[in-house]
Amino acid sequence: MAKTVSDLLELVEMEEHVGGWWHDFITRHSEQRHPEAAVALADIQQLLGIWFRALGGDGGLEIATADATLSNARRSLLQRMAGTQRKTELAWRDENALRLPPVIDIFPNPQLNRDLYLWLGALAAMDDESTDEPWFRHNQRISRRALERFPGLRDKYLDLVQAHLEQRKLGHWPADEIAQEQAIRRALIEPGSMDALPPSRRMPVPVPLWLHPNPPQATPMPAAEPPEDPGAGGGKVKELEEVARKQTEKAETQDSDRGLITVRMENIFSWGEHVNVDRGTEDEDNDERADEVARDLDKISVTRNGKAAKTRIRFDLDLPAEAEDDEIISDDLMLPEWDWKKRQLLADHCRVVELVARDAQAIALPKRLDRTAAKLRSQFQALAPARVWHRARPDGEEVDLDAYLRYRTDRASGCQVAADNLYRQMNAGARDLACLLLADLSLSTDTWVNDESRVLDVIQDSLYLFAESLAATGDQFGIYGFSSRKRDPIRIHTIKTFEETYNGRIRGRIRALTPGYYTRLGAGIRYAAERLKDQGAGRRLLLILTDGKPNDLDQYEGRYGIEDTRHAIQSVRNLGFHPFCVTIDQKGNDYLPHLFGSSGYVVIRDPMELPGQLPLLYARLTAQQH
Repeated sequence: MAKTVSDLLELVEMEEHVGGWWHDFITRHSEQRHPEAAVALADIQQLLGIWFRALGGDGGLEIATADATLSNARRSLLQRMAGTQRKTELAWRDENALRLPPVIDIFPNPQLNRDLYLWLGALAAMDDESTDEPWFRHNQRISRRALERFPGLRDKYLDLVQAHLEQRKLGHWPADEIAQEQAIRRALIEPGSMDALPPSRRMPVPVPLWLHPNPPQATPMPAAEPPEDPGAGGGKVKELEEVARKQTEKAETQDSDRGLITVRMENIFSWGEHVNVDRGTEDEDNDERADEVARDLDKISVTRNGKAAKTRIRFDLDLPAEAEDDEIISDDLMLPEWDWKKRQLLADHCRVVELVARDAQAIALPKRLDRTAAKLRSQFQALAPARVWHRARPDGEEVDLDAYLRYRTDRASGCQVAADNLYRQMNAGARDLACLLLADLSLSTDTWVNDESRVLDVIQDSLYLFAESLAATGDQFGIYGFSSRKRDPIRIHTIKTFEETYNGRIRGRIRALTPGYYTRLGAGIRYAAERLKDQGAGRRLLLILTDGKPNDLDQYEGRYGIEDTRHAIQSVRNLGFHPFCVTIDQKGNDYLPHLFGSSGYVVIRDPMELPGQLPLLYARLTAQQH
């Protein structure tokens, strides 16, 4: 009996080995890829952003990865046996981003793969998103426009076409598919030469040199309200990096514990098209498995059942925590908002609630910052103007001898002059400068930078040292924080007004800060501009401290939030103020140039360096403006 079991085990192992060998063999021979010549989007993403915008592309679009989409094109026998080429990775653009394949390895030459990225960037820069024009004609038109506007691209384009046509091999296909393929070949060689794509029962073989014929569209989802207790269940949160944005659909909540699932065995291999399994409360314990499932799905169904998850995969959405309300100062200020689709400024669209920490007690500067603060105070005191005599004053510490001698001379010559303005007064010098620091206090500040500090802790240390430094110069400054929960309310946390003196009570307010909700940055900037208007200084600086892109629960996600923020910044500049952004968002270079210009922001790579860098950055900015 033991011998029989041993023989069976050996047979199973051999079957697994042969099966693995067969899978590797058939997959390798069915895939039309060249991993040894692969070029990754991440390696040239910054270059592509510059290239796309330099060729006239929309500056509000970021460069992002495109997810693979299902293709109904004809596949070879090997591809059907191996189950490959069911999905294809094509480029497209939507209102938020230019989306490109995460890796291009379709050519054996890495230079061709790199040139394909550049060509797709040029093609997208010519795209005017004419949704009523057929895909076939549209791609020809924008290809022709790119070649006419940038003749230097023609040689690269022809090399790409030649290499791609060698891959598009005709088989024993039906006549309608052959006619369709021939039309595509001619359109690639001579863009604009074909007016229409011949009809066929199948979709054509994907064309990687063109934009997607039917790009994924996100289904509008109603805004989800924040959970009552986002920390309930103690679930782990895993950040999912380098994953394309998924399509979404709204799904009804399934009954959690209802019984048997029946599966027809012939459908067991079709789960990739649709996954709608009622898992009840049996959550995924394996973090890596949850990661794989999230990456593999084309469309994610979203619902709410009010139960905590054991493992959470974070894409682009953070959910806010309930924060204790501070004392309300006022709640009647209304601010406008820019609707970029309507090209219209919506008056009185956002309601501002001004808050101040209710029970903030005066505290000393944290001991860990004493040495750094002392060094900064010493450096910033050197920026303060020296004490100067103000002459010809109506009263003062001493007689102004020059003014008195002029007075006596005029009287002796018979001139009738008044005996006023004969004194001088020693006053401390002051720079004609006012600065407002606006700090992002959204929920994302509750994330951890390392094992010891959250983003909020880093921001608090930055505010402490910033205030210590500016107090040493005598410059006028105010500090405010903000977060939002849709357009009503915009929560403005008053930390220090321009009229207040920096002291222990201000430090107490800094310590009392907690993570808020979302980042409706345009509203925060407009509020800061209203406060700066009240200052009489000749130079007014708006310093914005943030850790991510503008976003909120409603339509203020993606392009809408970016364009409203840009409009707010332009309004600030029109008032003669100087906005500058300091961010710890490592992806800031993707969107901040569109908002602030190439010299209007800085990305701090190591968040732990922010407290020491922020005061020094202020010193450089004010020195440049002086």
